Amino acid sequence: MTPSASAATAPADPSAYFADRILQIQESATIAMAKKSRELAAQGVDVINLSFGEPDFQTPQYIKDAAKKAIDDGYTFYTPVPGYLDLRQTICDKLLRDNELTYQPSQIVVSTGAKQALSNIIMTLINPGDEVIIFSPYWVSYAAQVELAEGVAVPIMGSLENDYKVTAAEFAAAITPRTKAVMYSSPCNPTGAVFSRQELGAIADVLAQHPGIFAIADEIYEYINFTSEHVSLAQFAQVKDQVITINGFSKGYAMTGWRLGYLAAHPVVAAACEKLQSQVTSGTCSIAQRAGLAALQGGRASADEMVQAYRRRRDLVLGLVKDIPGLVTPTPDGAFYIFPDVTAFFGRTAPDGTVITNSSDLTLYLLRDAHVAAVSGDAFGAPNCIRFSTAAADAKLTEAFARIKKILGALK
Repeated sequence: MTPSASAATAPADPSAYFADRILQIQESATIAMAKKSRELAAQGVDVINLSFGEPDFQTPQYIKDAAKKAIDDGYTFYTPVPGYLDLRQTICDKLLRDNELTYQPSQIVVSTGAKQALSNIIMTLINPGDEVIIFSPYWVSYAAQVELAEGVAVPIMGSLENDYKVTAAEFAAAITPRTKAVMYSSPCNPTGAVFSRQELGAIADVLAQHPGIFAIADEIYEYINFTSEHVSLAQFAQVKDQVITINGFSKGYAMTGWRLGYLAAHPVVAAACEKLQSQVTSGTCSIAQRAGLAALQGGRASADEMVQAYRRRRDLVLGLVKDIPGLVTPTPDGAFYIFPDVTAFFGRTAPDGTVITNSSDLTLYLLRDAHVAAVSGDAFGAPNCIRFSTAAADAKLTEAFARIKKILGALK
């Protein structure tokens, strides 16, 4: 075939041939806003990025050193699909130490980030048409991952008065004959809400009445918790076999770029996730696994130091927000976000005549005129809200909310 003939037969728009699944999903909103922020910054604009869910701390040095040693020690070959055995055993030790949960290494699957662990379990469990109840507000990828599996996402919204936490009664009312799973995070991204032992116990009681429903408990923010305790749903014996616990290293150990997460589940469920992963990525990065092993063996000291900073920043931001009429936010008990209701600004007009009709408009206005990046609540199932990350230096946070106050005050 000549070059000219090849060019003539090439499709004008390759997306016309794409699968429906890729055409129907949206890019992650947090990643999209971070991209816009970087584009503005590349133009010389002083953007303060409060959109990304990423610690601003460096990975602790002892973890970096373990990775360097792993390279020198020759950990450069394929790993077992579910992860090195000693890492999985150490994860079991961690779950016993921190969560009072007993697992065997065969029940652990290590993945390329907690996001892959979530994807593994959803693709393992969900058939076309199966319903997945999602406690809302929720992390941006939950609904998209369910839709990729051809399931039906069923968000149920917690009330502002209850810090956006869904109650057991609300959960029970949402269950139908097609319900296959329920998903939630605690501490929650985006609200920072933390379920108490009593609240999770009531949810466990509902779950126990439906042995065919699995619970996907996302505990990635476990260590960033300002309450007296972190409670795992799997601690309730009557539902342990129904619970898939998701966790990882990105938040508690500031290891976002290392891409290392894991799930803990019933051995049959774990084996199915391992089978799926064997056909998608196989085992995750060998060097990252050795670093994760060192992280867990090093305990929680570095994480606890970071938590002190996150608590101080939370309190700083809450004080600043009190000075901005119209932002209504509960006090987050964990994670590093605030998630204010911003409906007070809907229907108001910017100095250039732009009317703010929703949280997406407001987010774009903040980026354009205040040069502060945040994420619209639409992406989290809460269109009346905006998520701001507090994982930034005190000076950056103070400057960001000074800009926000000024710009919001300009709305008429």
